[in-house]
Amino acid sequence: MRVGRVGLAVVAAFGLVTACSAIGAQDAAPPNHPTETSSVGTPKELQGAYTFKQGGWTYVHLEGTPHEIGFQHGYLLKDEIEDNLKVYRLEAVHDDQRDWSFFREAGKTVLWPHIEPQYRQELEGIADGLKAKGAASGAEGSVDLWDIVALNGDEELTGYYLPMVNAKEGKANPAAATAPEKCSAFIATGSATKDGKIVMAHSNWSTYAEGERWTMVFDIEPEHGQRMLMDGTPGVITSQDDFGINASGLMITETTLSQAVGFDVKGIPEFVRSRKAMQYATSIAEYAAIMRKGNNGGYANSWMIGDRKTGEIAYLELGLHHTPLTVKKDGYFVSANFTVDPLVLRDDTPEFNPKDMRKSGNARRVTEEAFVHKHYGQLDTALAEAYLSDHWDSFEKKTDADTRSLCGHEDLSAEADKSWGNMPYSPQGSVTGELTDAAMAEKMSMVVRAGHPCGEDFLAGPFFATHPEFDWERPILHDMKAGPWTAFHTGEAASNDLVEARR
Repeated sequence: MRVGRVGLAVVAAFGLVTACSAIGAQDAAPPNHPTETSSVGTPKELQGAYTFKQGGWTYVHLEGTPHEIGFQHGYLLKDEIEDNLKVYRLEAVHDDQRDWSFFREAGKTVLWPHIEPQYRQELEGIADGLKAKGAASGAEGSVDLWDIVALNGDEELTGYYLPMVNAKEGKANPAAATAPEKCSAFIATGSATKDGKIVMAHSNWSTYAEGERWTMVFDIEPEHGQRMLMDGTPGVITSQDDFGINASGLMITETTLSQAVGFDVKGIPEFVRSRKAMQYATSIAEYAAIMRKGNNGGYANSWMIGDRKTGEIAYLELGLHHTPLTVKKDGYFVSANFTVDPLVLRDDTPEFNPKDMRKSGNARRVTEEAFVHKHYGQLDTALAEAYLSDHWDSFEKKTDADTRSLCGHEDLSAEADKSWGNMPYSPQGSVTGELTDAAMAEKMSMVVRAGHPCGEDFLAGPFFATHPEFDWERPILHDMKAGPWTAFHTGEAASNDLVEARR
């Protein structure tokens, strides 16, 4: 296992100029937003926005009004968004046994009515930016607003809304149409850490096809609310795997509640609430309140929130029926897709069996607890890297990079977790690692790694040669090579020869 850190040199950032056109959006039908251009043909809404690549990541700075932020997102990342959508369209047909049109319609009729104006404007801005970039480059695509809404709502539509629809229609529930197990994480403070301040770590767990593209770092400076730094995926307005920090001092991450059930079609989409909470919350209590208000049950998670100002950390177990919040100033929380609260277990994750130690979430919980206990009082970012890179299988009681290791490698595992519905050797697992601490968060900085946190590469060619049963993924699955541990901060800019303003 290779563990190391490559930090970025602090370089001068571009001057940031915010455009000031305010765009409204209230109706279900998307309006036609005119695009102003400068004398040299560059849309004025791009002022201040830029992007560059570093360490396997694409850094994207966005600023301004909701529509300006969305427009910049869509314009700068047009190719990446269109490529990302190819993954979800193909997975919809194969995994969920639904055409992509099903999710477009659900985005339009189920999610859109409950999206507040500022985030409608941002989503419309993404669609407008895509269209403008296509027109400018002579390569207009077919992506529209409803593709963008469906992409943003994918986690909650596939794992929560679709099972409800299937049940009503009397259809056998596709294996993938269940609330998944994704991610491993910890947050610690006080006597648990080396300096007595907060340390937080998280690994994103997804299909490799999704994960090889889930390598955006978004620096968002909105007209209203807090500046945010978060990882993300092209075309989505929230982190989605949920690792980020905001200017008020909040440090935020989560892991999914395995086998959660229930979806309220009248609720506010989870992707809206998670983005709003990161943008506007200034305390743990405010964060929890935003996540609870209008909770639709979609993408049910165990949220871990730290407040570097107070040194407090919290654990918000957000089911549909129960949302217990625990706050402490000393100690830690670990999370790996298991349920803690007995009421959440009874009513929100009734199929989850906490005694089945063969199950990935339970096995990873044992490993997490053992790791934290072993290093209690010494936890820091170096140990966070080691935690995310760990290959111990607590059920087998040996080192084995598989479906039960914190750094997950399902593609190497002959045994699949039955509750996931995956085949053995599925190309899924840990696809990125993220960490930060209070000192870094104060500077709006975090350290991330693209690919497996352990540093091992996934190579598509040898995989397909050995596992032809996954040939359906050939159009979307490529090599997922691990980059170095790389530090990013708000206002980051690379040297001029690395910057891709794409104007």
